[in-house]
Amino acid sequence: MPLTRRLLMGGLAFGALAPKAATAGPFPVPDSLPLEKEDYGDARRRFSTHLLRMGPAPEASPPLGTPPGSKRVFYPGGPDGSIQLIAWLSSYEPSLKLKPAVLFLHGGNATGDGHWELMKPYVDAGFVVLLPSFRGENGQDGAFSGFYDETSDALAAAHYLESLPGIDKDRLFLAGHSNGGTLSLLSSMTRRFRASVPISAGVNSWRFFSRYTEDIRFDVSDPREFLMRSSVCFGPSLKCPTLLLRGTEERPFDRDHQLLMDRARAAGVSIEAKMLPGTHNGVVPGAVHESIRFFNQVAT
Repeated sequence: MPLTRRLLMGGLAFGALAPKAATAGPFPVPDSLPLEKEDYGDARRRFSTHLLRMGPAPEASPPLGTPPGSKRVFYPGGPDGSIQLIAWLSSYEPSLKLKPAVLFLHGGNATGDGHWELMKPYVDAGFVVLLPSFRGENGQDGAFSGFYDETSDALAAAHYLESLPGIDKDRLFLAGHSNGGTLSLLSSMTRRFRASVPISAGVNSWRFFSRYTEDIRFDVSDPREFLMRSSVCFGPSLKCPTLLLRGTEERPFDRDHQLLMDRARAAGVSIEAKMLPGTHNGVVPGAVHESIRFFNQVAT
């Protein structure tokens, strides 16, 4: 399947939302982005998204096959394991010497063979790779929610990967591009990975859904829905060293990304940002290699 832009994209202080708000599209936007004091993982345990529309992901896509060099596996998605979802796993032989692993979260709202082709450098570098699909994609079960329940799927995929025989749980790494980069940030605010590399990630869901209104399935009258999809509001919750990557020819890092980094650093989190040559899609191969360098650096 050819890669398209959409395929590669891409105490909880709910009362802390700024009282003044501008309107962007069908919902109000806070004048300033709140900083939440409660840990994001704790907040997730007591929040459930309210979807007004139930249906598949907003991207037409064929059923998933098995690209060369991968093994088709199934993992129990969601927080309760009630949805069986497809993932692609690199071939490896379990041994007494445990292997490092990378969970890579694809961009866009559908999975394609082109995503798997980008994983080869990880395999060549000695990592076991798992690339999961998410609810509602490629004809699979489950309702698309726009970053929230998909984060549950990403966390379930992480648990599946680290539970495989021969995998070193202490060297479980996370990366993702565009929509997958957004999910990488939210996932690494929920549980610990050895390191995380979000590529071209969104951090402000008000901004994202102002541009992609067709992705909105939740109740926009509830500001908590946006809050729980915005990593910038939970910077101190990051639980591992993080490297934000972005292409020089795409939208630059902005004040929202800087605010995320400032908030994370104030809490003692190691987080950096780096620009690499390329467009939104074109940056991915170089970013994969840069993530390998970062993972090896962190692991030593």
